Amino acid sequence: MKKTLMIMLMILTIVLGTTGKVHAQNDIGLVKVGKSAILMEASTGTILYSKEPDLRRPPASMTKIMTLKLILDAVESKRIDLEEMVTTSEYASKQIGTRIFLSVNEQMKVKDLIKSIAIASANDASVALAERISGSEENFVAMMNKEASRLGLKNTNFVNCTGLPAHNHYSSSRDMAIMARELILKHENILEITKIYEDYVREDTPEKRFWLVNTNKLVRFVPGVDGLKTGWTEEAGYCLTATMKKNGMRVISVIMGEPTTSIRSNETMAMLNYAFSNFETKVLIPKGTVVDSITDITITPYHQDIVTSCDINVVIPKGENLKEFRYETKIDYDRIKNFYNRNIGTLDVYYDNELYAKIELNLEKPIQKTSFLDLLFLIFQEIFLNT
Repeated sequence: MKKTLMIMLMILTIVLGTTGKVHAQNDIGLVKVGKSAILMEASTGTILYSKEPDLRRPPASMTKIMTLKLILDAVESKRIDLEEMVTTSEYASKQIGTRIFLSVNEQMKVKDLIKSIAIASANDASVALAERISGSEENFVAMMNKEASRLGLKNTNFVNCTGLPAHNHYSSSRDMAIMARELILKHENILEITKIYEDYVREDTPEKRFWLVNTNKLVRFVPGVDGLKTGWTEEAGYCLTATMKKNGMRVISVIMGEPTTSIRSNETMAMLNYAFSNFETKVLIPKGTVVDSITDITITPYHQDIVTSCDINVVIPKGENLKEFRYETKIDYDRIKNFYNRNIGTLDVYYDNELYAKIELNLEKPIQKTSFLDLLFLIFQEIFLNT
């Protein structure tokens, strides 16, 4: 097996300027009233601003960010289908708070239940889907906490899938931002729903037609805001996880514990405006960058480039550059024999000797095992061409 180094950036340190990595600014007073807040660039997870980001507070209906994430995971893995009809249990029908008034044994499509959660924060729809996926809300909540653990969330514990008041049900603005980022990066299509200001369910039965109105008013009045989830209980106050995309950069803001919806909106907009006025994202390494190549006649195609699986972005203050990045490739050539998996290693990006990003390296094209006749032909070709 022959390896050919394709680009020098994999072994050289790149000097891009004089500034260090972006750090959160905690002393600029963007959030004066809210109890906890954070501002994150979505593609990198870089924190641009925070106020008490690890303070444990009731997340109210922002809980449904995790609920939606697990529902969409189930759709993606084909455990449920968007067109499937879900039957409402008595327990689901008795949910209080925001709801679409599902009745016992009423059937509704998965896609309409998702829409009801994402737009109108419907508690009954949340429980109906939780029961369909896991058998009970209790089992679904166990999945939520398991996923929170997988994501490394240190200040989150779920007791229900709705965010209704419950003892020991809490999260933090940092953890909510991480959940929101995971939802957006893995299921970006959810934003096509969360950006809708108003819609309907039960449209095929006019007498039961139900008007869904988005609880996040910013999606109606602020261009670029396309999500994500509001929350309110008396204990939690007014909460909002928002996301906005502008000039190719997407940011996520979380605010918890506001006294009114207007202050919640104003302090959210202060964070969003700060992000787009002061920062920008740049592509450090584009998707499809060739980092190495292999030649192995036992596979077809027998010559393959090894490429980056996605972009690596960096966040920089406007008008400034970043300092030094170091790159390491880790390639497992034994994986080439797994003809069903193009992933062959990772590219690690370091800044100040700390891991900044890790992405998969893939074979550029799908491969298959070389047939015996083709293998003989290649061997004879190699012999005669090199004599």
